[in-house]
Amino acid sequence: MTATSAFLLAFPAFFSIVNPPGAAFIFNEVTRDFTPAERTRLTNRVALYSLLVMLVALWGGAYVLNFFGISLGALRIAGGAVVTLSAWDLLNTPERQEARKTEQAGARVGRVEDVAFFPLTMPFTTGPGTISVAIALSAERPASGHDLLWFFLGVSGAAAAIALCVWVAYRSAGRISLLVGETGRRTISRMSAFLLLCIGVQIGVNGVADVVATLRE
Repeated sequence: MTATSAFLLAFPAFFSIVNPPGAAFIFNEVTRDFTPAERTRLTNRVALYSLLVMLVALWGGAYVLNFFGISLGALRIAGGAVVTLSAWDLLNTPERQEARKTEQAGARVGRVEDVAFFPLTMPFTTGPGTISVAIALSAERPASGHDLLWFFLGVSGAAAAIALCVWVAYRSAGRISLLVGETGRRTISRMSAFLLLCIGVQIGVNGVADVVATLRE
């Protein structure tokens, strides 16, 4: 697997679950009492913390599960199921998901240092769904060799690109809200959810194929 193919696998999966444009609407709402300087500092911290969360899950998530004896096929099936269910929920009830995120994010709006990681990074921007996607993607890694190196370079590049998207979207949250409007926000949310659904199904199919191949040996 090349770095480019790994990037193209990971970027749409992360983008669909993080949904920076959609999250920007909520970020704009829950930080409306912050000064422009505080919002800038908060955006910088959330983008950095989001990158670290994704990288830790990508680099270490699958290995931790393998330490407990969970096979690659089982990991792919479980990860695909989690991603698929999350996407299905987003596809059918995006408003409920956004309301829950708004409640979580607004629960502790205070000083920038107090809210940058929790709740605005975890669980609002890169929560359990993002971590599940990262672990499921990590399960797609090649066994060893140069392909493994290129794989992690590609998925890490995708995580960095998503963090950049978060930074741009949050910095532009006010303008995005005015530009897109309510209808545009819902359209983006549902398109992203459908793409994520397809990715989750594909990861699960790969896991089933692994299990079947193992049983045939």
